[in-house]
Amino acid sequence: MQASARPSWTPLAWRLLGIACFLVAWQAASSIVKSELILPGPPIVLKALANLSTTAKFWSAVSGSLARVLESFIISIAIGLLSGFISGISQPAKAFLSPFITGVRATPVLALILLAMFWFPSSQVPVFSAVLMAFPVMHTSAEAGIRSVDQNLLQMSRLFHVPKRVMLWRLRVPSALPYILSGAKNALGLCWKVVVAGEVLSQPRMALGSAMQESRLMLETADVFAWALVTILLCGLSEYLFGLLSARANLVYLSVAPQVSRQSSI
Repeated sequence: MQASARPSWTPLAWRLLGIACFLVAWQAASSIVKSELILPGPPIVLKALANLSTTAKFWSAVSGSLARVLESFIISIAIGLLSGFISGISQPAKAFLSPFITGVRATPVLALILLAMFWFPSSQVPVFSAVLMAFPVMHTSAEAGIRSVDQNLLQMSRLFHVPKRVMLWRLRVPSALPYILSGAKNALGLCWKVVVAGEVLSQPRMALGSAMQESRLMLETADVFAWALVTILLCGLSEYLFGLLSARANLVYLSVAPQVSRQSSI
């Protein structure tokens, strides 16, 4: 007689349970504090969010921050891929770029933002700061992916005089792709954090960070929480959509790469 199967929870159910526990803990803490100025409860924050979402200011702030995040993300991907591929292929290039990458990675975000405020207009300060923070992540991921190629396969390819373009598309890129996609997802989340932090300090027009700072100065704590919640939701949504697009791009690449390599070998 077979034992009855235990009901298994799906990952979505566990996520919902985690969110529910967080909301309960938040509400409990708010009830203990008993001050909306210090810690408003979830219902108050959600009401503030609903009120904000009906204003033109809300959607202009969302669109402005989203544009800055996309700009910084694209620039970070482009620079990080280029430098990461070069460092992964060339040991001298890796040694040459290593001090710069280490220095940027060790620099506090706040220091970068404050320095950028001397050099750029307020609308570009968050972009510059986010690029400097996200680019090393992309660089390291691309470099690690390139260096993860099986060295025996590379030696065999050189022995049989396989064209470099075929080695690139059939060996190096497939090996680096998981690293690149993982690094790009991390860079996207980092761009959201740094862009909004830069907006809080530089105060550009049409920005979530500017609206957050304005609400803080007006002592509208519920609005500050609402703006922060919008940032979290947008960051999570963008990472989810990127995951779907990266999975699709991976499938497309696997179908296109053989054709590219065959054309390169002709």
